[in-house]
Amino acid sequence: MSAKYLIFGATGSIGSNLANKLHDSNHDFHLVSRNEKELKSLSEKLKCTYTVADVLEDNFIENVKTEISEVKGIAYCVGSIDLKPFKMVKEDDFQKCMKLNLYSAVEIIKAYQDSLKNNKGSIILFSTVAAQRGFANHSIIASTKAAIEGLAISLAAEFAPNIRVNCIAPSLTNSKISQPLLKNTIMAEGIAKAHPMKRIGEGKDAAAMAKFLLTEESSWITGQIIGVDGGRSSI
Repeated sequence: MSAKYLIFGATGSIGSNLANKLHDSNHDFHLVSRNEKELKSLSEKLKCTYTVADVLEDNFIENVKTEISEVKGIAYCVGSIDLKPFKMVKEDDFQKCMKLNLYSAVEIIKAYQDSLKNNKGSIILFSTVAAQRGFANHSIIASTKAAIEGLAISLAAEFAPNIRVNCIAPSLTNSKISQPLLKNTIMAEGIAKAHPMKRIGEGKDAAAMAKFLLTEESSWITGQIIGVDGGRSSI
C-alpha cells in the first residue's frame, strides 16, 4: 500500500479545502472525521478513502490504523472555539479543550511516527492568532493552542531531518464552529475590520498554506509557526 496524506477534521472548512487542493494536485490522501454523512459525500466527490472516527473517543487511532498504515503526511485540522470569561473557567474546560486539540494530536503522531520517518513525512498542526496576541475570554483556547505551538517546534527539533513539523496559526475563519460568532452581522463586520485585510478568513486561505507545508514543495521548512491571519498578529 502506497503512503498517503492523512487529514483529520476532513469535513471542516480547512480540512475539506485541503482535501480539494490535494485532489487537484493529484496527491493520494485519506480523510478522517466523526461526521459520517459529510465524510462519505466528500470522499465520493474526491474519489478517496476515509475513516469515520471521533478523536475524543478512546482508542480512536486504532480504527484509523486499521484502514491506513502508511502515511507521508498528517494534517490535524481539528479545532474548537472555547470562549469564556476567566472567572467562569473550570479545570474541565481545559481538559476537554486539551483532549480535542492537543492530546489526540499527540496520540496520532506517536502512532504514525515510524511511518512518517520512513517516508520522510510532514506534520501540520493548527494553532490560533490568539496564542500570541491577547484577546479577552480566550484563556482556554489560547493556552491550549500555545501548547500546540510548543509541541510543533519541539517535535521539529526531535524529528529532524526525517520528519518536518510546522504549525499554522489562523485568525477567525468562516466555518461551522465560528457561526455562533459570525451569524451576528454587526459582530462579523467588527471582526473583519479588526484585520488589516478587512475580511474574515476562509478555509481555503489556511488550506493553501497547509497544502504547501504538507507536501514536498516546502522540503526545507520545519519548526515554523506561520500566521494566516489577514495581518492581525503583526500589523
